[in-house]
Amino acid sequence: MRREWPLELVLGKLDLRRSTYYYLRSHPREDAYADVRPLVREIFSRTPNGMGYRQVRMALRAEQGLSISGKTVLRLMREEGCVCRIRRRRYASYRGKVGKAAENILNREFSADAPMTKLATDVTEFNVAGAKAYLSPVMDLFNNEIVAFSISRSPNMAQINEMMGQLASLEFGESPLLHSDQGWQYQQIGYQRKLEELGVVQSMSRKATCLDNACMEGFFGHMKDEFFRGRRFPSFESFKAELTAYIHYWNNGRYQVGLKGMTPVGYRGHSAGSA
Repeated sequence: MRREWPLELVLGKLDLRRSTYYYLRSHPREDAYADVRPLVREIFSRTPNGMGYRQVRMALRAEQGLSISGKTVLRLMREEGCVCRIRRRRYASYRGKVGKAAENILNREFSADAPMTKLATDVTEFNVAGAKAYLSPVMDLFNNEIVAFSISRSPNMAQINEMMGQLASLEFGESPLLHSDQGWQYQQIGYQRKLEELGVVQSMSRKATCLDNACMEGFFGHMKDEFFRGRRFPSFESFKAELTAYIHYWNNGRYQVGLKGMTPVGYRGHSAGSA
């Protein structure tokens, strides 16, 4: 049973006059963020599992011109029940030394001064409709844009070749390199020859050092939190279609702190316009 405190005791604890107490009861404060709350809910719902408060804050500023502190956005999200899912099991493609390993030329220098000069790739695994599925993307470290990708039922060389075919149709910057871990796919001579044909230098993480490719780990973490965690897909085809749509959203609709609150494609366009 709920306990009722005597009014005089409440007034004493709050240091209020009786008239002030009744005035506050009859004049509740208006919600200063009443118009913002539906915007918060709509932005949060753009990905199946929602998104973090930084994303919501940047969207409010970029799309509505609203400059609201991160703490306030986080509070509003909690009050509206907008809670993002958390995280993550890593797929490892390392099978020992099955070919030639490259030097770690990238050396955790994840920033780039121009598009298509520093690229990174990796493979991640999903459980979909009772079987495995795999994503192999290439990220441009200039603006974190996914410039090529393949979604496959198997992490084989056919998947890597599809990804590389997309990459071959793009225009590279000066002295480009492509960084990966030491997965067996990236040690294959066919893959390395394709890089040579494209004029791309190969770089590899040190063995069992995932931080050497932290840029891809970060993408996989956000993608799985926002798109995949806790969901079920009826088929591989439906999963592939929705993941393709999410990658389009990542490139064109997802604001990033490291890109001055812009999307990857928006940042690329802004940089080209100011050059």
